[in-house]
Amino acid sequence: MSTDASARPETVPVARRRRIAGRAPARPAPGAAVHNVSAATAALLGLVGIGAVLHEPVLIPPLAASAALVHCAPALPLAQPRSVVVGHMLGAAAGYAMAAVGGGSAWVAALAAGVTLALTTLARTPHSPACATAVVIVLQAPAPGRFVPLLLGATVLLVLTAWSAHRVRRGAPKYPVYWW
Repeated sequence: MSTDASARPETVPVARRRRIAGRAPARPAPGAAVHNVSAATAALLGLVGIGAVLHEPVLIPPLAASAALVHCAPALPLAQPRSVVVGHMLGAAAGYAMAAVGGGSAWVAALAAGVTLALTTLARTPHSPACATAVVIVLQAPAPGRFVPLLLGATVLLVLTAWSAHRVRRGAPKYPVYWW
């Protein structure tokens, strides 16, 4: 702890403390909000369409959360391509491993989510929806030979749609901030 008087909260001016503490992000312009939501929705509808053609569900709840991150919060580390793709793959690996060891209970699903969080942290690929991917795998036991390639393709598709959507809209924030 610093002994410098200027570092103590009571000596920092109120206006500066508010800046330091942060604030909720500014409300996006209506056009930007519509663009972000419509781009995310289009990507999710694309996943549903692919699933309908393949007769296999491709849209799972964690991918909807990932779409929200990459389209509406593109600067966050959780939204970067490395985190989206690798995070979900680590979540799948943890989910299948934990299901093999402990079965398909809610207890095992919770442990799989925790293991996924640890793995994504260690791999520097933070992506909270990946924890939900592990839970889905433990509780639903999808066949890995079909599920993992579909999951990989879906995450790549989400990243590419976010990349293209942010290129189309003038003044949009840069996405991705980094690829790897």
